[in-house]
Order: sequence, then C-alpha cells, then structure tokens
Amino acid sequence: MNEFDGDHEELLRRAAAGDAAARERLLAEYRERLRRMIAVRIDRRLLARLDPSDVVQEVLADACLKLGDYLQRPPLPFYLWLRQLAWNRLIDLHRRHVQSQRRSVLREQGPPLPDDSVLELASRLIAAGSSPSEHALREEVRLRVQAALQQLSDRDREILVLRYLEKLSNDEIAAVLGLTESGVKSRHFRALQRLRGVIEGGRAEEQP
Repeated sequence: MNEFDGDHEELLRRAAAGDAAARERLLAEYRERLRRMIAVRIDRRLLARLDPSDVVQEVLADACLKLGDYLQRPPLPFYLWLRQLAWNRLIDLHRRHVQSQRRSVLREQGPPLPDDSVLELASRLIAAGSSPSEHALREEVRLRVQAALQQLSDRDREILVLRYLEKLSNDEIAAVLGLTESGVKSRHFRALQRLRGVIEGGRAEEQP
C-alpha cells in the first residue's frame, strides 16, 4: 500500500479524529509486512520461546497505545514508525534473552542477521541478477553469494537486507538510514560492487 495515496491519508485523518475503526484498520494493514520484517530479523535462538506472530502482536499493542501521540506529530511515515517500534522490540528481546551487551551498541547495530536470512538474501540476489538458469550452477552461485555476504561489512549487508528482504523503497530506506535517496542508490551500488568483488575472489574493501 502506498502511504501517500488518498485512502491512506483519509485513514490517518479519521484516526486522528478518534475513529476507532480507522485506527484498527491502519494497524491491521501492516500486520503482514511487520511479521515479515520480524521473521527476517529475529534471532533464531529466541524461537523456542517466541513466535514472530506474538512479537507482531506485542508491537501492534504498543503502537495502539502510542498512536495518539504519533498522529498529533508524525515523526516518520506510518509503516516506518511501526517498523521502528518492531526494531526496538527485537533489540530488547535480544538483549534480554541472548546477550547482555550495552544497550547503546545494540541500538546502533541491532541483532546479528540469522544465517537462514543470509541464505534467503543470497537467493534473492541471484534471482534479481542474470545468473544461469541451470539448477546445479545456480546452486553453486548461490552458495558463493551466501559466503560472500558473510564477508561484507554490516553497513553493506544492511542496505541489501532492507532492499531485497524487507522490500523497502528507496525513500523508505533513506528514512531508516538517515540518507538521501541518491545516497541510498550510491550505497546500494557500492555494496553490490563489493559483493561482486568478493565473489570473484577479492576482498570487501570498505569505501566512504
């Protein structure tokens, strides 16, 4: 759903005016998108205790309590605000259940990307490119891409996750990372270049 179309703006206006049905619909519209983001990001060691759907429910309950303040002075587009609540929730869960690092460090970097999400990212990158269609060769390439992703910097890997797994648009990525849209395009291009360099036998040399 486009956050700038008329229906969405009308829902926001009705929700700000106190329309309970509009508020409920706003939250429901993004349930599946939030669930996907949480499933990509959540530390797999937490899954014995938590289901991504439960985390989504907690995030939406938190959003419901904070929605009035959001509607008075929106700091971000609506989905990105929900995503930020989900991100903060995942960091708190990781810190509480997995490791006891300083809160500020986790706030900046977030939990590590699970191995199966790296695997899915490799598959998405292969599908997005012009790799050979023959299955065995594609599988070999996918494994090479997966290994190369592990060698990228967190910054490079993050922009690829946002684009190919979370499926955020350039303007959404710009808001999440505090960049301009042109900055997002440049960082994405450089990340793919470094990934290609690693696959071809080089090293992922960080550039400004």
